[in-house]
Amino acid sequence: MDLTTWMNNYTGQSDFTLVGLFSQSKHPALLAVVIFVVFLMALSGNALLILLILSDIHLHTPMYFFISQLSLMDMMYISVTVPKMLMDQVLGSHKISAAACGMQMFLYLTLVGSEFFLLAAMSYDRYVAICYPLRYPVLMNHRVCLLLMSVCWVLGSLDGFMLTPVTMTFPFCGSREIHHFFCEVPAVTKLSCSDTWLYETLMYVCCVLMLLIPVTVISGSYSSILLTVLRMNSAEGRKKALATCSSHMTVVTLFYGAAVYTYMLPASLHTPEKDMVVSVFYTILTPLLNPLIYSLRNKNVTEAMKKLLGENPSFQKQ
Repeated sequence: MDLTTWMNNYTGQSDFTLVGLFSQSKHPALLAVVIFVVFLMALSGNALLILLILSDIHLHTPMYFFISQLSLMDMMYISVTVPKMLMDQVLGSHKISAAACGMQMFLYLTLVGSEFFLLAAMSYDRYVAICYPLRYPVLMNHRVCLLLMSVCWVLGSLDGFMLTPVTMTFPFCGSREIHHFFCEVPAVTKLSCSDTWLYETLMYVCCVLMLLIPVTVISGSYSSILLTVLRMNSAEGRKKALATCSSHMTVVTLFYGAAVYTYMLPASLHTPEKDMVVSVFYTILTPLLNPLIYSLRNKNVTEAMKKLLGENPSFQKQ
C-alpha cells in the first residue's frame, strides 16, 4: 500500500459518505419537500418568537429572555443538519469532508449540550418566580440571566471540545459510509477500525453527567414548584403556574427523552433506521414544536402577536 492510500484510508483525511434519510424512503423527493417545509416553518416560527420578545416591552422578563435563547439555539440547531441534507439530495452528492464532518459534529454537540443546561436554567427561573415571587426581580436580574446563559454556552461547548477531536482522530480504514443524515458521534464511531470500547464507555459517562446535572436541577425545581402550587389559596394562581410549567416540562420531556435513547441506551437496542427516526424527531421536529408550545399556550405571546398584526389587546402581567 503506498503512502497516499495509507493516509487516505487510515488517518481519515478522505471524504465520508452520508447514506442519509432519503435512501430509506420510497418517495425521497416528497420527503425532501416535507422536510424543507418543516425547516422553513421552524426557522420562521422561532424567528417570529424572538422578534415578538424583543419588540414588546411586556415580554422583557427573564422567562422570555430564556425562551428567546431557546429559539435561537433551535434555529442554529436545525441549520447545522438540514441544509446540508437537502443540498445533498438536490445535487445527488452525499460526500462530506473530514473537516466539515468534524465542524458539524462540534456545532451539533455544543448546541445540544447548551440546550440541556438552558432547560435547567429555565426551570430554575420558574422555581424562583413561583416559590420566591417577592425576591424574583433581585434573584433573577439581568446580570444573573446573562451569567446563567453564558454558563450554558460554556458547559455545552465542553461537550463539543471533548468528543469531537477524539472521534475524528480515530482510524477509519474500512467503509466510510455514515448510516445517518449528519455526522453524529455514535454513527461515526461505528466506522472506526480500532477498539472504541473505552471511548464509548467514557462517552456514556460524559453524557450521563451532562444529563444528570440538568435533570437534578429540573427535578428539584419542579418538586418545589409543585409543593408551592398545592399550598396556593388562589385557584387562578395554581392554574397559571401549572400552565406555565407544563409548557416547559413538555419541551424537557421531548428533548431529554430523545437524548437518553441516543446516548445512554445499549448499542444492542440501536439500529441505523431507529437512530435516524429519533434524530429526525429531536433535530427537525423539536425546533418546530418549541415555538408552538410556548406561543399557543401563552396569553402574553398571543397578545403580542395580535399587537404586531395591528390589534390592540390588553396585556396581562406575567
